[in-house]
Amino acid sequence: MHIHVVSPGETLWGISQMYQSNVEQIGLLNHLADENVLVVGQALVIPDLQREYVVQPGDDIWSIARRYEVSVAQLVEMNDIANPSLVFAGDFLMLPYSYHMVQPGESTWGIAQRYGVSINQIVQANSLSNPALIYTGQRLRIPAQSQPIIDVNAYTTREGEAAQQEVNVLGRYFTFLAPFMYAVTEDGGITTMQEQALLETARANNLAPLLVLTNFADGSFSSDLAAAILRNPDRQDRLLTAVLEEINTKGYTGLNLDFEYVYPEDRERYNAFLRKAVARLRPLGLSVSTALAPKISGDQQGLLYEAHDYSAHGEIVDFVVLMTYEWGWAGGRPWAIAPINNVRDVLDYAVTVIPADKILMGVPLYGRDWNVPWVEGTIAATVSPQQAIQLAVQYGADIQYDETYQSPFFRYVDERGQQHEVWFEDARSVQVKYDTVNEYGLKGVSFWVLGNPFPQNWPVLQTNFNVRKR
Repeated sequence: MHIHVVSPGETLWGISQMYQSNVEQIGLLNHLADENVLVVGQALVIPDLQREYVVQPGDDIWSIARRYEVSVAQLVEMNDIANPSLVFAGDFLMLPYSYHMVQPGESTWGIAQRYGVSINQIVQANSLSNPALIYTGQRLRIPAQSQPIIDVNAYTTREGEAAQQEVNVLGRYFTFLAPFMYAVTEDGGITTMQEQALLETARANNLAPLLVLTNFADGSFSSDLAAAILRNPDRQDRLLTAVLEEINTKGYTGLNLDFEYVYPEDRERYNAFLRKAVARLRPLGLSVSTALAPKISGDQQGLLYEAHDYSAHGEIVDFVVLMTYEWGWAGGRPWAIAPINNVRDVLDYAVTVIPADKILMGVPLYGRDWNVPWVEGTIAATVSPQQAIQLAVQYGADIQYDETYQSPFFRYVDERGQQHEVWFEDARSVQVKYDTVNEYGLKGVSFWVLGNPFPQNWPVLQTNFNVRKR
């Protein structure tokens, strides 16, 4: 897969020729509404036809396997496909093998070095009796390179048929699915959800669902509601009993605690509650994880940060989700949602007190559209990356890219004469984030939030990592 940034005057046909790719596959992979309309600065993902295939309308997994001379089982395993009958137009498939035509003077060792595989892999893929005996013109199968294995969590705020369809399409990219949310009640109970059908879809796609528990009430996170639980051991016991009943009834595999704006004086109480939760859940084979505000030091001030004890969470729970997004928040000034320099500042601190293999780095699947000049008290509109591109098309805006934040943005003027500034994510910005996951040796990533179409993200993720299934 390649990432191409559109330059003035370029056409999709010309871009396809540049990469020896295919117009139809590029169009499907990027969900282009009109293949004749591109935006200057738009980042496109381009399939490498030697190693990758984009499912076309009318395709099925059996015909694709025949076309590339591989077994259905190999395609299924390579792409974490839970149900071979469910492949969709636009799906990005990695092929188990590419091919190499042996040239005069080439050796198996040299070919292996060129493609980053071992001699033994080439021997096995081609049933060679003697790796030294290859000949000019011989067509060799080259196994796909192995990728790092990570865990991937995805939060979703939807429960209906659209959410189920999204999980069917994207489920192979996730380890965990986290329906958002259950909230605690002051007496130690929990609210209700109607997510059973979504959970069945998750399990059909080999996902491990996590029960998300928050201190959310009346449209915001409540410090008082958290205090009512954390300062009362009896309520904590009732809460954990209620959580376990829900987990057992609905088949969750773990608990994800997202307590935000906890009073600083409740910091140690929160740590103690986590220990109690782990003591109840872990013996049952259930995981406990937490979502943490993006801190850059242990003594960072502010109600959002002070009660989140990175060191204690790293010791107590199975893994943490770092909420490394919302620098560009709806009520603030125009800014990148997850500027990589700020994300790295958080990670630089986090890995000193939390084992890296317990950290899921938060990745946003959304952008924002601000009115400018910005006026305090105004609220930006949330847009998906796909909607951002559509806005750029509609208003004839060129997309720019901030090298410090590693994030795309653009400005436009609407029909009323109002100026806007849009920041969002694209293939370039998420590639930088995945490079960061590898650099820091993290457990993986956590997406906030499904329901925001971002077609370029999934092939970029797949070409960087294999996703662990549990």
